[in-house]
Amino acid sequence: MRFARYRAQWSENPAREVLAGMVGTFALIPEVIAFSYVAGVPPAVSLFASFVISVCIALFGGRPGMISGAAGSVALIVAPLVHSHGIQYMLAATLLAGALQIVFGLCKLHVAMRFVSREVKTGFVNALAILIFSAQLPQMLGVDWHTYLLIALGLIIIYLLPRVMSVIPSPLVCIVVLTAIVAFHPMPVAQVADLGELPTGLPSLVWPSVPWNWDTLLTVAPYALAMAVVGLLESLMTAEVVQDATDSRTSPRMECTGQGISNIAVGLFGGIAGCGMVGQTVGNLRYGGVGRLSTFTAGAFLLILMVLLHDYVAMVPMAALVATMIMVSISTFDWRSLKGLVVAPKLSSLVMVATVVVTILTKDLAAGVAIGVLLSGIIFAWQAMKQVRITHQRDGDSDVYVITGQLFFASSDMLREAIDLRTDARRVVIDIRHAVVHDITMVSALDDIVARLQRHDVVVEVRGTSTLNHAMLDRYANSDVFDIKE
Repeated sequence: MRFARYRAQWSENPAREVLAGMVGTFALIPEVIAFSYVAGVPPAVSLFASFVISVCIALFGGRPGMISGAAGSVALIVAPLVHSHGIQYMLAATLLAGALQIVFGLCKLHVAMRFVSREVKTGFVNALAILIFSAQLPQMLGVDWHTYLLIALGLIIIYLLPRVMSVIPSPLVCIVVLTAIVAFHPMPVAQVADLGELPTGLPSLVWPSVPWNWDTLLTVAPYALAMAVVGLLESLMTAEVVQDATDSRTSPRMECTGQGISNIAVGLFGGIAGCGMVGQTVGNLRYGGVGRLSTFTAGAFLLILMVLLHDYVAMVPMAALVATMIMVSISTFDWRSLKGLVVAPKLSSLVMVATVVVTILTKDLAAGVAIGVLLSGIIFAWQAMKQVRITHQRDGDSDVYVITGQLFFASSDMLREAIDLRTDARRVVIDIRHAVVHDITMVSALDDIVARLQRHDVVVEVRGTSTLNHAMLDRYANSDVFDIKE
């Protein structure tokens, strides 16, 4: 059954998949070359890495239709290592990052994605759309009017052509038409060749030329760990975008191990580690690339362009790629979230906005997601704390406290404030049968309250101790009252 599903992911509508993958290739080129300068490596290192990653992830990944390549988040992490120790240490870090990702996949650490709320995911996507658009601004500032004319023409082709013909993706037509215009009517516009020297040969197997000892391991390990975590985070977030867009299931575990295998292959071919790329993936999905063939094509076509069509790729005007990436940016942004800012709860909107703002300011998707997850956790704790109810009534010579809700570190002070430790009652009943105690902070708080009351010769009864975690009680509670079995 699994093999039949895997085979179907390669064979369904091959013409559409190939054309969509070609769109993904052209969307890769400008960003990958730009990221190579961020990392401090030649463009060939990032371009070959994107080829290897796309081909490998098509074979071993868990999310068909997702485009992977040398991403900016990973480039930011590895840049200090390249500047301080050189490319060879980067290759060693890439190999180790791939191995760690395989371990993460085998250990099922992808479950951490369950802690990423919908607001954070929306902020992630919107921030990426803004970053994609802002990355095009250098190509639109301080340029001749010819560039603006070509960008406008490119956008017209991209958005109007599908109304007439949808067999060939309009971004491909845009690139071909604008390249032909510049070829037959030269004009002062930037071309792909101006981005840097493009590779002309095939990638070859290499082995990092570093001393294989503890010093090297200690040098590359922190970078490898960061690359592995950030790469998986961005890949799994991208996979979520594909899953939502296609109403299909994702195999996070397979995606983790697939990314690991891909990055090991990248390191062996002299490339920089990579991960899933949301913008390119959205472009791929927009034109029907939902299978593994489109992902494979994005990488294979990139190699063909670099090796066989090198001279033609160098002639492509940047205006064509800018128009394509503007389309990708507009498609990526969740425009419905703007309405949500008005109608959604303010705290939920705060999480989304904070994710966007931090991501844009740091240009680091992982930082934005981390802040969003942290805020989501704080807000959840705040909301759970507000649901705690403590009622008190006097029953003869007894004080009875009935507690309901989620009891954890954030609500421990509420309990201390609610229970009168200087009571004149001879007996205090603390009823937690309708509450849930989650952590040692609350167990310690209960234990402290009981101990203080007992020091004033008050008899204390805690009802509901059978629902507590007795391992926590044995370790953190000292009062005999917790030995009550109900």
